[in-house]
Amino acid sequence: MRTLAQRRAVTAWAFLTPMLVVLALVAGWPLIRTILLGFTDAGLGDFTESQFVGLANYRGLASDPAWWRAVWNTLGFTLISVSIETILGLIIALTLNTHLKGRGLVRAAVLIPWAIPTVVSARMWGWMLNDLYGVVNAVLLGLGLIDKPWAWLADPVLSIASVIAVDVWKGTPFMALLSLAALQVLPREIYEAARVDGVSPVKVFFQVTLPLIRPPLLVAIVFRSLDALRVFDVIYVLTGDNPSTASMSVYARQQLIDFQQGGMGSAAATALFLIVAVFATIVVTAGRLRIGGVAR
Repeated sequence: MRTLAQRRAVTAWAFLTPMLVVLALVAGWPLIRTILLGFTDAGLGDFTESQFVGLANYRGLASDPAWWRAVWNTLGFTLISVSIETILGLIIALTLNTHLKGRGLVRAAVLIPWAIPTVVSARMWGWMLNDLYGVVNAVLLGLGLIDKPWAWLADPVLSIASVIAVDVWKGTPFMALLSLAALQVLPREIYEAARVDGVSPVKVFFQVTLPLIRPPLLVAIVFRSLDALRVFDVIYVLTGDNPSTASMSVYARQQLIDFQQGGMGSAAATALFLIVAVFATIVVTAGRLRIGGVAR
């Protein structure tokens, strides 16, 4: 006779197996194929005539300054954008968690940037940031903050700042939504006790609220970080193949499509996958250790 736990495990696997099979076919095989092509000299046209070249593509990546610039662009973009989104998302969530009139309408309005497709929002911001007819320059000139139009998407420094700003505009609602969901399940008794004891709101946030919402907040940070590490659409739509903003995904696309080097592009995509996997493992492990340490 099977125990209740064993029957539950069998039922769980019965429900999970179809999903795992579909996931293996949809995601597993393309990933394996990409990894294998990274060890060949495949072109874009016919992969069947490719030759095995070992680690030549990866040695080419290691010696290519454009690849390392794309790596640092991606890491810097992820660190800055996710940090700003987390802080702004927490501020918005704390504001929406209070008893405000029209709170439901404000919540819906906050989600609008996140609901807009990334390509659409990037194209919209591309028009707004245009140095000739963009509304951003028009407003800044009207306020007297600048004396001539700025090339937001052409200047090396301004272009990466613009890309980060657009990503923050779109990604902050996601962080705010998950933070708000975590805040709304916190027990009210803790805050009532803190209020009776005369604890300041700032101390309550750092000593009560933040430790309690750390697990869901960590999940939100991991998801946004993984999304930012493989960023492609917002950067490519705004700045194309500009080396000053190119991410690892943009670099892989350039090798595969523009240069028609399937092996090199596959190697870059595989390297991106490994970086994302290592990053996710480190963040999740560090988060678990931190949460475990607090719990003890």
